[in-house]
Amino acid sequence: MLNLIIEDLGLIEYESAWKLQDTYAAEIAEGKRPPTLLLLEHPHVYTFGRRGKQENLLWGESQLKEKGIAIHWVDRGGDVTYHGPGQLVGYPLLPLRPVRSSENIAILNPVSARASNSTHNSMRPDRSDSRIPQADYVGYVRNLEKVIITALANLGLAAGQRPGLTGVWIQADVHSRCPRCSSEDKKKPAKIAAIGVKVDARGVSRHGFALNVNPDMEYWDGIIACGLQDEPIVSLADLFPELPSMALVKEEVVKAFKEVFADL
Repeated sequence: MLNLIIEDLGLIEYESAWKLQDTYAAEIAEGKRPPTLLLLEHPHVYTFGRRGKQENLLWGESQLKEKGIAIHWVDRGGDVTYHGPGQLVGYPLLPLRPVRSSENIAILNPVSARASNSTHNSMRPDRSDSRIPQADYVGYVRNLEKVIITALANLGLAAGQRPGLTGVWIQADVHSRCPRCSSEDKKKPAKIAAIGVKVDARGVSRHGFALNVNPDMEYWDGIIACGLQDEPIVSLADLFPELPSMALVKEEVVKAFKEVFADL
């Protein structure tokens, strides 16, 4: 990928970033803008994908108001997730061609056969499956996972995939380092990054990945993340005695992104 724009937006409201994605996606589809990777953090927000279920929101209105949490129903894949300060969010806006899933990704042992790749909407986004036929949607998701897996490996943390589930996970032996996690949770793999994307009718990707660097983990208590009951969530801060800076994490993610999508 010779001509990739990286934009670091800092802390930005979810709706503002959503509108910016729409603007940039249109420009990319018209050939007026190169592929773009937006890096950012959001204020506290829960977002529901196109198959999101209201019952996966556990906190009531009073708690949501007290915690200052906004809610958006959006047009990406997946169920409900959390974004907030301390979490690195990446929105790749790419004109996708056929991509091959990477064969060199660590695969974690399955603990659950449940699929987390559900979907739903926001301001009544289009429920139709408008992915362009030539776009390898699943392969694209796998490559986003590889970006995070590669970046974490370069930071010294082993991570991988779990069959039947999206996102990036750590093994139980790594999870056991987490001082705040329960003894039962430490026996399980844990999710450290979520993936939720859309490829529109023009073949341009939107939404993307969210890597937990050092967010306030209490906010995960308000949802059943990705619709997966009893699946632990962790952050880099849970696993590193000395937390890598957000700047270093961004640097490694960008480096891995350019490597994985070099042929785009």
